[in-house]
Amino acid sequence: MIEAKKLAYAYPHATAKAIKHIDFSIEKGEVFGFLGPSGSGKSTTQKILYKLLQGYEGSIKIDNKEVSSWEKALYEKIGVCFELPNHYLKLSALENLQFFGAFYSQSHKPLDLLRMVGLEKDANKRVSEFSKGMKMRLNFIRSFMHKPDILFLDEPTSGLDPVNARIVKDIIMDLKAQGKTIFVTTHQMHDADEICDRVAFIVEGEIMAMDRPQNLKLQHSQRVVEVLMKGENTAHQFSLDNLGNNLEFLTLIKQNEIASMHSKEASLDDIFIKVTGKTLA
Repeated sequence: MIEAKKLAYAYPHATAKAIKHIDFSIEKGEVFGFLGPSGSGKSTTQKILYKLLQGYEGSIKIDNKEVSSWEKALYEKIGVCFELPNHYLKLSALENLQFFGAFYSQSHKPLDLLRMVGLEKDANKRVSEFSKGMKMRLNFIRSFMHKPDILFLDEPTSGLDPVNARIVKDIIMDLKAQGKTIFVTTHQMHDADEICDRVAFIVEGEIMAMDRPQNLKLQHSQRVVEVLMKGENTAHQFSLDNLGNNLEFLTLIKQNEIASMHSKEASLDDIFIKVTGKTLA
């Protein structure tokens, strides 16, 4: 669905490229995470994809067609959730959705969308009276109200409490199940680990690593299991290699009650710092 080859971009009068000849591809029905700190090139790449930025170098295609060659039909195919909500504040939530829905050839029923994110009781309230989290949820559902094939989500859980963030992530997974292709930019590594099929780490316009989250964690984790026995304060550690034949381990778990046991997997945050030498701050 999306393929970039040697993609590069420099803002006017900038001394360095914001995107430096990157390659990636995204399959239909895939949730792809673009992960990096502010200023890394995440949003620039998305803006190229939905034609807010032009004059890029290299190639980037949507549905086997160069982005620069797409005209208005592109906006029926894609939906965009911007990091900063942009609504008509004097209109109600329902009126905002009805207005934007009129631009497209098809649309979900606005009240159904509002119900999905718990805003149905606020349908007739002016958006100027909404909290930041309410505006974010409205922004999110507006991005797919016209039933696009591809979604670009820029920090989709930003400003949301854990309950509403969970609702948004569940909707993303449901959209994936419907066959939607979803490009997520975020610095929230936990969210990416949870919803993304693959992730790319981008720093200063360059992709430093790209793989499935589980593969990255296996590559960079310690091959160790940590076992805490009931009544003890210090955990025992054992190598995962040939663990089933480790007599010390087998004796311990046979003769004592296990309080907890888990492998020492690295988090995506840990891996990002290790691979890039940067933090997500």
